[in-house]
Amino acid sequence: MDSSSIMIDLLLIKYKADQKWTRKVIEQLSEEDIIWSPTPESNSIANLIAHISGAASYWFEAAYFGAPLIEDRSNEFEGGLQMSKEQALEISNKSYDCIIQVLEMMKADPKRLLEQPYLHYPTFNSALLNNQSTILEMLLHQFRHLPSHTGQIIYIAKMRKGSLMWDRNLIQHI
Repeated sequence: MDSSSIMIDLLLIKYKADQKWTRKVIEQLSEEDIIWSPTPESNSIANLIAHISGAASYWFEAAYFGAPLIEDRSNEFEGGLQMSKEQALEISNKSYDCIIQVLEMMKADPKRLLEQPYLHYPTFNSALLNNQSTILEMLLHQFRHLPSHTGQIIYIAKMRKGSLMWDRNLIQHI
């Protein structure tokens, strides 16, 4: 097994784990918990789910599945963003499924990690990425970025609930 395949397998493990953690947390929350934020300036879990969805759409769906490129993602952080528990679960699962699907495509052909799928996009510079960025650069950027939001979701849920129930198997595989 070459280093590209090993890296892809590790990324798959991480994104699948983040998807499970996020789902497990949301399942324990009420509708009110999803939209609650600790302060008026803070994000709610709904905001974080919307942001993860926006990132998956922008960096994965648009490049690999032909979804329209949404350039203005400012609504992800609007105060008072409304989202039901079912919507949060659906949006979160769809986002992580998309990322996992792209990783599975890369696993089938690791040379694709060097593709530059953003060359046809309008010129952009975003979070140290630009039109010449490779899928590998984007995956590594998102590997740093998205897990921090998973942690925020867990932290906000703990603030709201006091404690959360965890499946022993889930914890052992993270």
